[in-house]
Amino acid sequence: MLPSGANLPKLPPLQPFPLFIGLRYTRAKRQNHFISFISMVSMAGIALGIAALITVMSVMNGFQKEVRARILGVSAHIQVMGHEDGPVKGLADWPPLLAQLGKYPGVVGAAPFVNGQGLLVYASNVRGVMVRGILPDQENVVADLGRDVKAGDIRSLKPGEYNIILGGALARALGVSLGGKLQLISPQANFTPAGMTPRVRTFTVSGIFSSGHFEYDANLALIHMKDGQVLYQLGDNVSGIRLKLAETDRAPEVASQIAGEVRVDGYVTDWTRQNATYFRAVQIEKRMMFIILTLIIAVAAFNLVSTLVMVVTDKHPDIAILRTLGASPGTIMKIFMVQGAVVGVAGTLIGVGAGVLMALNIDVVVPLIERVAGFKVLSPDVYFLSDLPSDLKWNDVWSTAAISLLLALAATLYPSWRASRVNPAEALRYE
Repeated sequence: MLPSGANLPKLPPLQPFPLFIGLRYTRAKRQNHFISFISMVSMAGIALGIAALITVMSVMNGFQKEVRARILGVSAHIQVMGHEDGPVKGLADWPPLLAQLGKYPGVVGAAPFVNGQGLLVYASNVRGVMVRGILPDQENVVADLGRDVKAGDIRSLKPGEYNIILGGALARALGVSLGGKLQLISPQANFTPAGMTPRVRTFTVSGIFSSGHFEYDANLALIHMKDGQVLYQLGDNVSGIRLKLAETDRAPEVASQIAGEVRVDGYVTDWTRQNATYFRAVQIEKRMMFIILTLIIAVAAFNLVSTLVMVVTDKHPDIAILRTLGASPGTIMKIFMVQGAVVGVAGTLIGVGAGVLMALNIDVVVPLIERVAGFKVLSPDVYFLSDLPSDLKWNDVWSTAAISLLLALAATLYPSWRASRVNPAEALRYE
């Protein structure tokens, strides 16, 4: 009996037998240091793969978000378009429709526009362009073109003055600057006694914009809507109405509702259809990158197989003693699954922490790498971006962690099964 007042020993909390032995094996110092080294390599590989996957996915999300913002800064969320062919071109009697769409649920801005194609000629340079006729005061409620004008002013577009604003890349290709006069040739022809002659109008460059998206900067020219109606012989009609939404991602849903509820002599389209090819390519690239980097995690996770195989070989006497004491094959299997799962969980937690920190601080890490390596990761002249964008999405984090844990658990199955098949008599024969 213990003397009165003696402190009773503290018993460890009750744990399931396989969990207790598995954790004890994990913490124990091994005589074979190579096994410990392989375990650390497996853990580091899992952590590195997860960190790389989370960082790369966040950067790709950031690029997609940045490019989408730049595209939507020039194009509209939804466009209600009139027919280009037929007896009536464009939208007729459009002011009531503009007022109705401006009050539609989810719509925060609406503006009419004229759309057409043409050839710009300056000196000996010729470029095909998309011409957009806008109302400067209303255009700012559906796009950010006013903010993107780097030289001149969007308010310089006035009816009858035939001013034009060019994209930066287009202006460089033509070799024209502010104040330069160029000719815009329209596809519509004039019928004269001498035959058909092209419609040519002289425009003065009153502004240059840079949206950061090459497709628009190299192919888009802005004029006043009234000038566009005259140039493309639309009369009082417009090509369509552009809409801006409070929630960009609801564009397909709202466009479908407008097409079904609002009477329009034309058709309704949204930004996801206008740029479907680009965003589909980005989505496929993101999916393939996810698969490739997941394979890195898989390689690291399956290093656990070799680790556990060596541990099982090293623990043959212990397995035999446990079996002799009454442990079932299932219990032995659970012990080694616990040991492998601990390495997988530790690697996953380290990788998730490192990946999240890297994704959230990419603006600090990349400049540090640039200073050490002595080169620029992103050249603003090429990518129109000075910083590497990052958009961390927790769904990507959780899915990456779940895949890592499943792969680590799968890697423990075969070695654990082999451990459960050890014959106690054979294991103890030479002990």
